[in-house]
Amino acid sequence: MQQLLTRTQCSAMRGLAIIGIFLHNYCHWLGFAVKENEYTFSTVNCRGIMSALLSPDINLPVHLLSFFGHYGVPVFLFLSAYGLVMKYEKGGKRESSSFFIRQHYVKLFKMMIVGFVVFTMVDAVTSGSHHYSVVAVLGQLLMFNNLLPSPDAVIWPGPYWFFGLMLQLYIVYRLVLYRLKWPIIVALIVVCWLAQMFCEPDGDTLNRLRYNCIGGMLPFGAGILFARYGRDLSRRTWITVTTVSAAAVLFMSMNFQTWLWVPLFVCVFCVGVVKLVPEKMNVWMAWIGAISAALFVMHPVTRKIFIPVSRHGDIYTGLLLYIVASVAIAWFYHESKGLFGNRQSARKRGAADSVQGVNAHSDRQKEKLN
Repeated sequence: MQQLLTRTQCSAMRGLAIIGIFLHNYCHWLGFAVKENEYTFSTVNCRGIMSALLSPDINLPVHLLSFFGHYGVPVFLFLSAYGLVMKYEKGGKRESSSFFIRQHYVKLFKMMIVGFVVFTMVDAVTSGSHHYSVVAVLGQLLMFNNLLPSPDAVIWPGPYWFFGLMLQLYIVYRLVLYRLKWPIIVALIVVCWLAQMFCEPDGDTLNRLRYNCIGGMLPFGAGILFARYGRDLSRRTWITVTTVSAAAVLFMSMNFQTWLWVPLFVCVFCVGVVKLVPEKMNVWMAWIGAISAALFVMHPVTRKIFIPVSRHGDIYTGLLLYIVASVAIAWFYHESKGLFGNRQSARKRGAADSVQGVNAHSDRQKEKLN
């Protein structure tokens, strides 16, 4: 079976996504940066990014990352859905619904817990520390904090809203979308779109919806449909599709109704990029993608430490220190997890060998007695 995306290309897309996310999460903390339209839509932000593009200065990269970088999240949702189909539908792996949901909660929890603990300790001893409530802490650990009122004020660090969103989408996939025909998936995407299009662009209702699975259904559903029914294209066609998608991301971001569909074009654009760039570049981006989980959970810690450097005037010095520290810590964390996992596997193999040895010795003793 020929895959639409190779492992390297999937990892390269993760690399693109995490680069956008962790740079965005630093840049949008700078007061002068143009803010993003992520959960709600503001025409002020649209005018800001157009002004920055038409009158560029040394801070243009910061504005672009602040405004567009958050679109790494829908790319992760797209890839997660694609992976679920390849593993559980085309790969033939079967699990009960309860086991599937429990297993994926544990996977998310293991990914999140170390970063959350380290962040809370760093946050407590640095300026601007957050006041946690018992409900907020339990909400993060159990991943229901997206459902709480004013989630943007409750979830800290902010990027960890992704864990609650991802758990919701795992549940929706297994209980609703698993092996269902494409019209039902398309219908669910349309229902979620309709739920958003009638909201106030900068209202609390839209904010709540987009913190939860309704806001993420478009890229997630697109990933399922791409994995099931997608077809590879010629290089010339991919060039056209990628160029059109890039233009669509820019211009559709300027209007509320079209902005709701931008995540789809971001995903198409990223697929086109990994299809078109040289293999060596994909390999480099795939390396970043390999440490993307560690980079995601650890970058709020380094942001809290280095953001004062940029806020005090050394904008790109602070950003560079943040990048170096984040990647280095993520690489170390990723490698240490692999080393620990290898040691556990070695101990299990050793225990299994010991059991086999004891059994073999018992068999030999029985033979002698007989």
